[in-house]
Amino acid sequence: MHLPQEIALLYDYLAVGALLFGVGLVGFLSRRNMIVMFLSAEIMLQGVSVSLVAWSRWHSDFGGQALVIFIIAVAACEAAIALAMIVMLFQRSGNLDIATWQELREANQEPYVDEELPPDATEEPPAWPHLAPAGVQPELPKEEIEHRPHV
Repeated sequence: MHLPQEIALLYDYLAVGALLFGVGLVGFLSRRNMIVMFLSAEIMLQGVSVSLVAWSRWHSDFGGQALVIFIIAVAACEAAIALAMIVMLFQRSGNLDIATWQELREANQEPYVDEELPPDATEEPPAWPHLAPAGVQPELPKEEIEHRPHV
């Protein structure tokens, strides 16, 4: 039987792991810069690692912690290869936007095309109130003086 403090600790570790994974997933799906996408994938990997350590501690087994050590070793190798690839791709095009690498997609995939933003309807901005010149008292409408709905 586990103590309530251990259950709370497990929930806290799992919440942190889920939060890291969620932040990494949002970063990976919403950004197009290759370095940011790579870092987001690493954050997702660390979220999974935190969860593995939590479950390993919960079950009093070192298997999850040993797996995390291997995950960290593989992540270090992946980081070296990915950063070398990013540097090589940047030297080739001078751009880190993932959409510029259309030739790396599979043959049966359609190319990604950026959609242009629709033109803004040129509307007159609302007239903003201006400060009165120094020494001149602005005139207030009679309705505002006699009746104030916000009071």
